[in-house]
Amino acid sequence: MKVSLFATCLTNALYPDVDLTMAKILKHLGHTVDVPEGQVCCGQIAFNSGYVDDAREVARTLIDAFERSEVVVGPSGSCIAMIHHYYPTLFEKEPAYLKKAEDLIHKSYEFTQFVVDILKKPDLGAHYKAKATYHPSCHATRLLGIGEAPLKLLQHVKGLELLPLPEAQLCCGFGGTFSVKMPKISEAMVAEKAQHVLDSGADILLGLDMGCLMNISGYLEKINKPVKTMHIIQLLGEGIKS
Repeated sequence: MKVSLFATCLTNALYPDVDLTMAKILKHLGHTVDVPEGQVCCGQIAFNSGYVDDAREVARTLIDAFERSEVVVGPSGSCIAMIHHYYPTLFEKEPAYLKKAEDLIHKSYEFTQFVVDILKKPDLGAHYKAKATYHPSCHATRLLGIGEAPLKLLQHVKGLELLPLPEAQLCCGFGGTFSVKMPKISEAMVAEKAQHVLDSGADILLGLDMGCLMNISGYLEKINKPVKTMHIIQLLGEGIKS
């Protein structure tokens, strides 16, 4: 299968190793990977801030970038959820782009969803000795319905002890522009999440979205609590190498 990598803004700009590792894992599974030029933001930031016309313009660019792709895979449940749930609304009055948006929806997946549900490969043969807990990010869980896929991948990592995260369903308070517009509420939410991470007894916090992990890790650093945060892709990549 030829997989087109959707790098996503935040990951590509701040955590490019996640994208690179995702490509390596997909190649490890026997697939070819390309990164179509022209891909930009999915439009989520503008859309959530009420700039619908700007979001639509950005979304057109992303749709065009992946128009010829066989399958599109990204490391962010949040960005894939934007495509799946809000592109039909963005283009409801543009039949031509609505059709293109629907095509992209049908062939785009979050990484763990793709590996477990489409490729049927829950066991990547990874080894990683640590105590970890998993934060199920809001968009991946509630909008994409991702529940078991990440856990199945982690349960097959030899040496990894997966500990339950208290009140796992609670938001970390990031919410993109929400954390900027309402910082006091956001900080109260992330403080609660950070305490739950500490209560889990884990050495590593895992997740599907670098936005959430960036927010939680930033607060943990602020309160001088040395809990490492990793995208599931990063842990799997390290585990496959070992």
